[in-house]
Amino acid sequence: MNSKYIKILIGKEDIPSWFQYPPQFLRIIDQNLIDFDPWWILNAEDAKTWMNHLKKSYPNRELVPFAKRGDCDDIACWQKGSGNKIIIIHNFASPGWEERKTYETFWDWLRFAIETTIEHDP
Repeated sequence: MNSKYIKILIGKEDIPSWFQYPPQFLRIIDQNLIDFDPWWILNAEDAKTWMNHLKKSYPNRELVPFAKRGDCDDIACWQKGSGNKIIIIHNFASPGWEERKTYETFWDWLRFAIETTIEHDP
């Protein structure tokens, strides 16, 4: 495994059996594109912590988080059964109200994250 991945990817022992990191995500990790202020790519430890938190908060969902927004409680995740779609979960929302937005592909989410960076440029 590429050494860049070790700090970013949740280990095999903790990742759900249904999940595999998409090649598009691995490509941006290869390029060290991990900070899109106010969004940033979670490191492995934080991703695992948020995955466990989301599991407790929203037990009817199976989520693998990969990015967090710093100016609010939004977390970008993959969800079991949703293919490659990105689900934005508004953490701490009541169950049933947590899903804020969906992006069809990882690239769609990345475009959004970059546009958000541009909008937040001081």
